[in-house]
Order: sequence, then C-alpha cells, then structure tokens
Amino acid sequence: MRIIVVADTHRDYYMLKEVVEKNLDADAFIHLGDGENELRDMQQLFPDKTFYFVQGNRDYASKAKVTDILHLGGKKILITHGHHYDVRETIDNLVNTAKENDVDIALYGHTHLYSSTIIDGIYVMNPGSLHAPRGRRYRSYGTIDINGDDIDINITEIKG
Repeated sequence: MRIIVVADTHRDYYMLKEVVEKNLDADAFIHLGDGENELRDMQQLFPDKTFYFVQGNRDYASKAKVTDILHLGGKKILITHGHHYDVRETIDNLVNTAKENDVDIALYGHTHLYSSTIIDGIYVMNPGSLHAPRGRRYRSYGTIDINGDDIDINITEIKG
C-alpha cells in the first residue's frame, strides 16, 4: 500500500494538485491540516481517490477532527496537525499519545519542517510544507509504503 502525506498547503491548490497527479498510483492521500479548501477541491477532481484530513490551526470553522487514528495497510496511523501537541517545541507529547494508542506510525505537520525518524519503534514523520517550507528547505511531501510488516517512509523534495 502506498500513502502520500501532505501538510500546510495554505491554499496552494496548484502545488497540491501537482502532487496528487504525480502520485495517482497511491492508495490513499493524507492531508495533515492547513489546507482544507484545496483538499476539498482535490476530492472533487479525483473522486475515485481516497483522502483523509485533519484540521489545522488555520482551517477556520472546520468540522474535521484535530486528531484521528486510521487503519491502513494493516497498520495503525495517528494523524494530526500537531498544534495541540506543541510540536514546535517538542514531539514528546505526540510520541506519548502514539504509544498510548499503540500506533505504528505518527504523522504531524504545523512546523513546515520535514523530518522522518523512528522513536521507540514508532515511525514519526512530518512531511514538511507544500506551500511555505521553513529552514531553507524545499517544498516537500511524504511517502509511506506498507508491505506486510515492512514500513518504508520517505520525504520527497520538490525543487524548482
């Protein structure tokens, strides 16, 4: 199973559309917040694709969940924007919540800085931002490939 993970598109419809079009073979797309409007546009453009979304701190009046747990490819995946976990300071709160919920993968956004690591057996990823990356980094998104017990997580930078 292939999952594409994006965050912080901040109304950048064209960049999100480009990522979806490049990854039409993906089984699911996860948006980690701050981009509900353009995500809804993608759902209309690609009705045969599966999209998941959580509310970001800039998704005003959103009725989406702040945190959710998905079951995809035989794995439990915690998804959140991250602002309720104070991820700009530390990811400890997020990791503790992941442990409490016995998840395999924890995904968050909000910082606009991509990262990928394994902490206490939990794959933790921030895909960065498709709109406004920070830290002199490129725009980016994440890819998760699940094949049985194997989990492969990667960050793709969009240069140019």
